[in-house]
Amino acid sequence: MENLNEFVVVLYFAVLSLLAVFGAHRYFMVYLYYKNKKAVPKPEHPFEKLPRVTIQLPMYNEMYVAERLIDAVVKMDYPKELLEIQVLDDSTDETVAIASRRVNLYKDQGLDISYLHRQNRKGYKAGALEEGMRVAKGEFIAVFDADFIPHKNFLMNTIHFFTAPNVAMVQVRWSHLNRNFSLITNLQSIFLDGHFMIEHTARNRSGRFFNFNGTAGIWRKTAIIDGGGWQHDTLTEDLDLSYRTQMKGWQFIYLPEYSVPAELPVDIIAFKAQQHRWAKGSIQTAKKLLPKIFKAPLPLTVKIEAFFHLAANIAYLLMVPLSISILPVVILRRDMNWGQMFIYDVPLFLMATASVSAFYIVSQKELYTNWTTTFKYLPLLMGLGIGLSVNNSFAVVEALRNKESEFVRTPKFGIEKSHDTWTTKKYKGNKKLLIPLVELLLGFYFTVAVVICINEGIWLTLPFLMLFQYGYLYISFLSFATIFKNKFVFKKASVSVVN
Repeated sequence: MENLNEFVVVLYFAVLSLLAVFGAHRYFMVYLYYKNKKAVPKPEHPFEKLPRVTIQLPMYNEMYVAERLIDAVVKMDYPKELLEIQVLDDSTDETVAIASRRVNLYKDQGLDISYLHRQNRKGYKAGALEEGMRVAKGEFIAVFDADFIPHKNFLMNTIHFFTAPNVAMVQVRWSHLNRNFSLITNLQSIFLDGHFMIEHTARNRSGRFFNFNGTAGIWRKTAIIDGGGWQHDTLTEDLDLSYRTQMKGWQFIYLPEYSVPAELPVDIIAFKAQQHRWAKGSIQTAKKLLPKIFKAPLPLTVKIEAFFHLAANIAYLLMVPLSISILPVVILRRDMNWGQMFIYDVPLFLMATASVSAFYIVSQKELYTNWTTTFKYLPLLMGLGIGLSVNNSFAVVEALRNKESEFVRTPKFGIEKSHDTWTTKKYKGNKKLLIPLVELLLGFYFTVAVVICINEGIWLTLPFLMLFQYGYLYISFLSFATIFKNKFVFKKASVSVVN
């Protein structure tokens, strides 16, 4: 029994130490951001003669947002004789009629716009982009997913960076159409702002690799080809191509000062499916490319950052054993004095968890004047991250086991305002119960842990345990409510935050 107790404590501290390493990396990202913040990229010079550009709009069952996207793209401020638009539609529903009708409308007005419909989803989004590129007329290819609404000046803000012959891709920041729709969309926006404001800027301006995000970016077509083209052996074809292309010596540019607004998932099941795809795809890409990256003649700083970038979702897998081991460790160490706690526990805790708060606070401070409102969301944000650990752990395990799965699209409902509704629309997402059940069990586990700590008078760890309790119960409750269509859950559940 004593050996088992020792094993649990050792496991706990081993996992917490590994999570602290990932936490320290977040601090490092903030440091790199501030160090390189002022290194704003500029075009070498403007094009004397603008090049031809193809805009690709990949779609799959996007009946609520297809028209919105096409209408926005045709307004692009760019010479019409140099602009081609491809609607790459793999849809099997009403989107086919909606999109093709819209394309024909603008084609009759003299625009170079085409509708390409595939009878199968071979290669999913990567396959659609590859087929469209074969017939694309443009030297440069911009991509927008169906949930985005690009501003008309997107091309003029990005195209002139390609006067440098080694520039392969220019990516702009994502902003959020429906940030204030609900609590879950508010939290998602903070998550994404951290990635787009801090990570992307820090990596790009410090000379490390960063990635095209699958949308709201523009590529040089020859760079796509040189990088090996769109491949579909991972679920994150954008991340995969980005690293392959940069390993060939091509340069990427990131422009956080420009943004393209997009619709955040309002359905928790859709949000979890999106997170599952991103987590699984990043680990697939890590397995595929990290051995090549480590062997390549690249700077050590690039290799180290590539590891932390591509393998970051391993942290979710570590959260599950950490969660299970917390209660027995708390009980076994209930007589520990304060001095021991400050020596062993506090530093690891600050590295593993406080780094999350610092990371997201900085991103909000850099983007919004009312950034101090973020503080009230921090416990909820951390809880959401904890709650996602089961969902994303399944994704990581599937990737490690080479389990294949289809590209699951994220449902979009055309939600832009707080009074918009989605619960009566199609596309409700996966209704499997296994992951919500595991989340619910962990929520009950931490409820028991909270009760035990109250009875035992272990007050110091109580807020930490309640954070885990909230995270797992919140995610599982929303998941079951969505699955069983309990509409009352999805009323506006957050204080307004000005974007």
